[in-house]
Amino acid sequence: MEQDFKVKFRGVRGSYPTPRANFLRFGGNTSCVEVGLGENLLVLDAGTGIVDLGNELVREHILSSQQQNDRKTIEATILLSHVHQDHIQGLQFFKPVFVRGSKINVFGLNVSNEDLKDTLQDVLFDRVFPLGIDDVKCTFNIENLNDSKVVVIKKGEKAKIIDLSDFCPSDYSTDDIVVSFYKTQAHPKNGCLCMKISYNNKVLVYATDKESYVGSDKRFIEFAYGCDVLIHDAQYTHQDYVSPVAPKQGYGHSTYQMALESAKLAKAKRLFFFHYDPNYDDTTLEMLEKEFSNKMNGIEFAKEGMEIIL
Repeated sequence: MEQDFKVKFRGVRGSYPTPRANFLRFGGNTSCVEVGLGENLLVLDAGTGIVDLGNELVREHILSSQQQNDRKTIEATILLSHVHQDHIQGLQFFKPVFVRGSKINVFGLNVSNEDLKDTLQDVLFDRVFPLGIDDVKCTFNIENLNDSKVVVIKKGEKAKIIDLSDFCPSDYSTDDIVVSFYKTQAHPKNGCLCMKISYNNKVLVYATDKESYVGSDKRFIEFAYGCDVLIHDAQYTHQDYVSPVAPKQGYGHSTYQMALESAKLAKAKRLFFFHYDPNYDDTTLEMLEKEFSNKMNGIEFAKEGMEIIL
């Protein structure tokens, strides 16, 4: 459908991939969520989950016509919450980047006033990859984001970043896509961008690498309030979070209880736990699923390959 708001989990794991048999029911790839908004494609983070998405996009591109010049152009906007490895490590293996004619935007949080393109060039391409970032064949548009910006895609137009101070909601219709941001402060070093996507009278909030506070994060609750779907970081059990041997407080990740509290206070219609600790195998996550699934209506554990429509 032209106005469908589709979400597919491509990678739900935190920290590093877990390609082992007893991790595959929930998924072993790192953070990546595919969001189809009518004719537009947004990709939330570029962990290893983005690799299969890229393979599928290139396959569709090739099958769209026998004549190379007549094939449907691959277009996507990738939004990076931050540049920790588990959120960018699949980008240099995202095949559309190497297909001539593809149009790929990468918008993401710039750190310490550094340019995002310089950061990606340094950590993903020139030093550790056969190709430099300027050697790719696509139209590769990389721009800095922060929480004073808004990404907008008016129907039939390209994605663009505008200043929040210049954003007027009355200038946009429900057919347009609006992405706003909330920057966390609890995540170590440089913070992380939570994202709110509004389209066709529906709202998706993506809050990876989001550590809550005692008594909840009031500003985040206001940001996410009333959303249809909340995808929330749930890396740790409470026991691991407060472990006397290796406590995780201050690491920038929530417990399942924190995520649940945020969803309840924000009155989210559906909550998806996300960004699982790489030490939690299927058995562990199945036990947590049984424990938490009846805590609130609409709770689900994100699984790689899972698809939903808002």
